[in-house]
Amino acid sequence: MTGKTTELKFDIERIGTVSAILTQPTHARACYVLAHGAGADMRHSFMEKVAAGLAERGIATFRFNFPYMEAKKGRPDPPAIAHASVRAAVAEAARLCPGLKLVAGGKSFGGRMTSQAQSKSPLPDVKGLAFLGFPLHAAKKPSSERAEHLAAIAIPMLFLQGTRDELADLAHLEPVIERLGRKATLHEVAGGDHSFAVLKKSGRSNDEALNEVLDTLAAWIDALA
Repeated sequence: MTGKTTELKFDIERIGTVSAILTQPTHARACYVLAHGAGADMRHSFMEKVAAGLAERGIATFRFNFPYMEAKKGRPDPPAIAHASVRAAVAEAARLCPGLKLVAGGKSFGGRMTSQAQSKSPLPDVKGLAFLGFPLHAAKKPSSERAEHLAAIAIPMLFLQGTRDELADLAHLEPVIERLGRKATLHEVAGGDHSFAVLKKSGRSNDEALNEVLDTLAAWIDALA
């Protein structure tokens, strides 16, 4: 990748300071505010691969830690703190990447917290939300209650989901997407689990499955108004 990676810290009003990483390729055309999942921070290998892969595709990423992860606590932050963190991250990404198309979302918990924040009050200048494995329900407890807030979101949404994802039974997710109408796009990764890993018998590698995810995400971002 030609470009630069910058490690920094930013403030969340009345909450504290957290770490972030801006990966910015030369001639970036968009920036994706990429929130981590519940069990791993912004430096997890999945997050690193997404940032590197999007940079190769001309998309910058702004990764950040939620306060609980910054403090090395095991329990995720309450929603209000997570939402404030997303808002602060979006504002910082916009400041650091002026003129770039801005999208937000992330892995599992991070994507869901971003969507909740957007549903309560639109994130300034964000053109769309992209979810890398939306956690529709707890493992082995299929339901769609976690998706109810999505109806309040007006901007486009992209759901990238593995067909073996134990946190998003497609029999429950597909009707959610249908109800959301034209503002929602579902891309199913054949044989992928919650992190898009595939079985050996599928005939392709995990890297190939992730490349499918990143190609789809980059094309969707480019198509946003």
